[in-house]
Amino acid sequence: MEPMTSRERWLAALRMQPVDHLPFWPKIFDATYTRAQAAPFRDMSIPELWRWIGCDLHVPLAACTREARTRTSVETVTNNGSRKTMYTTPSGTLEAIDHWDLDSGSWHPVEFPVKRREDIAIMTEVFADCRIELDEEKLTNNRAVIAQIGEAGTAWCGIGRSPLMNWLEFVAGIAGGQYLLADYPDEVEALFEAMHAVLVRSAEVLTDKSPVDALYMVEDTSTTYVSPKQYERYCKPQISEYGEIVRSAGRPMMLHMCGHLMGLLPTLATMPADGFEAFTTPPVGNTTLVDGRAECPDKVLVGGTNAALWLEPAERIIAEIEADLDALPHHRGIVISSAGMMPPGCKPETVRQVCEWVHAYATRM
Repeated sequence: MEPMTSRERWLAALRMQPVDHLPFWPKIFDATYTRAQAAPFRDMSIPELWRWIGCDLHVPLAACTREARTRTSVETVTNNGSRKTMYTTPSGTLEAIDHWDLDSGSWHPVEFPVKRREDIAIMTEVFADCRIELDEEKLTNNRAVIAQIGEAGTAWCGIGRSPLMNWLEFVAGIAGGQYLLADYPDEVEALFEAMHAVLVRSAEVLTDKSPVDALYMVEDTSTTYVSPKQYERYCKPQISEYGEIVRSAGRPMMLHMCGHLMGLLPTLATMPADGFEAFTTPPVGNTTLVDGRAECPDKVLVGGTNAALWLEPAERIIAEIEADLDALPHHRGIVISSAGMMPPGCKPETVRQVCEWVHAYATRM
């Protein structure tokens, strides 16, 4: 094949089309990674590090939407590594608290806003009052970033999390959320319907207006906290509706799913999503590229590694990737990535060596 740009390569992979060589995407987005490295890498900007590695960019952008409200408010205050979010409605106020973790470079919930039965109705008011509108300033910023990326790669943004995922991760917590869903299914399902309506509108606005190359549902799905039956009831129908909106416009829709997926693969194969990102191998996940291709022959698979593997020498990482790639029937719709975020314990030299090997791998299209 004629050589492709990184942008052309990514777009072809997302469409299950032949590529000149496999794309490689190490997920390094902020200084959490670079400050753990030795010079000169700790002093590099993230774009400088990307260029040094030579990878195929897939840059996350903020969704070009905003929330508008009439009867409720959502206000966030950050102070000394603590973030408090207040959800205020005519019926009452809920509070969420997150703490910043420097090592992972992320916020972690320490207090969920919904704890009791009466909180469910208050949170339902919050979502029922939410209108999704186009944010022109974010749209302009997105266009500028995409122009800057050029042929060096692609850009994507998230539509949101499906109701069950949002409920368990950020609204009620895994344990509390499962108990409340079991004890008060009607009230929780009413909240899910309000969440779903917001996501449908987000999908519509972003599909119509966002300049990104792919839209994502940022699901974080894993059967370690969601059963296959729950997924069939509370995720498949909802995600399928978002997928139909996005794909009816001829745009790719991907699911970010970074957990244990083996028990969900037969269901995922039937859904209107183009593929799965952060497809994670054992021992962190429980699926290989071979598993994914066998159960989901027409889906794009982005991942094929895991965080523990990236702490090994480059030769060990390459050997595992090579064995999985060799076992595949073809290499259309395959993107090798770090699956989850690249662990800071993996040196840039290792990432670059693996990148060069992936780009040189003899594909079968």
